[in-house]
Amino acid sequence: MIVSDPQRWWPAPAKLNLCLHVTSRRADGYHELQTIFQLISLTDQLSFELRDDGRIVRLDYEGAAADALSGVGEDQDLSVRAARALQLRTGTTSGVAIRIRKNIPVGGGLGGGSSDAATTLVVLNALWHGGLSSDELAEIGMGLGADVPVFVRGFSGLGEGVGERLMPLELPDSWFLVIHPRVSIPTRDVFQAPELTRNSPVLTIPALLAFGGRNDCEPVVRQHYPEVAAALDWLGRYAPARLTGTGSCLFARFASAAEAERIAARVPDVWRAYVVQGLAESPLRQSL
Repeated sequence: MIVSDPQRWWPAPAKLNLCLHVTSRRADGYHELQTIFQLISLTDQLSFELRDDGRIVRLDYEGAAADALSGVGEDQDLSVRAARALQLRTGTTSGVAIRIRKNIPVGGGLGGGSSDAATTLVVLNALWHGGLSSDELAEIGMGLGADVPVFVRGFSGLGEGVGERLMPLELPDSWFLVIHPRVSIPTRDVFQAPELTRNSPVLTIPALLAFGGRNDCEPVVRQHYPEVAAALDWLGRYAPARLTGTGSCLFARFASAAEAERIAARVPDVWRAYVVQGLAESPLRQSL
């Protein structure tokens, strides 16, 4: 039985990896990274209907990217898993029905599933009166995925370790053109590729910002996904283009929305284009 029905949609922002250096591979198979996370204005939206029967259920996906998740069961959904983990940690007897408007491309390296999980943790911690700190929520999130903590903390900045060690950075105001080549890339496949470079040096923050970095995953993705290589080459004609995360999305930075929109109008119809603004802080923090 649903005991409350808040008609509110909570944002789950996407991110870009402005650079992604793979510095080593750990004995447990995870990779040590150095990356700059840039939150952006493209968001999923989630709503939560509290239940008094303790059940956690996911309602049908909505939104432009919903079709890509048609085969994803509840047990695989990161938001459901986040709610279950929080329920176990807090000992609450409350349940929830989760509805997701999916706008962030799936398998695009934009962190949509991780952001959905983070929004679930943060909002349900408030609705369930869980009383957990951001550090405790980030710890739960780390068990769900390496990108979840950055969305829990809700700011752009430097990520190290497997991405869980975060430091705020003051990044320049920017607009980005993001292109989705309409392919999905499993992160695991890229990080397991034998040709992936795993020995990039760890840089100081001034050196990293001055150098601008690169994405060590990009050569691997170019080799195995010609659609992404073609999109990178196309966008590179107008501005320096880079892969985000393990792809498939790529991006270029522009000084204004108008400039980004001008290039977006030329993007071939076979791909999808998004003009987005870089954010210093997650809109979820502002909503709360």
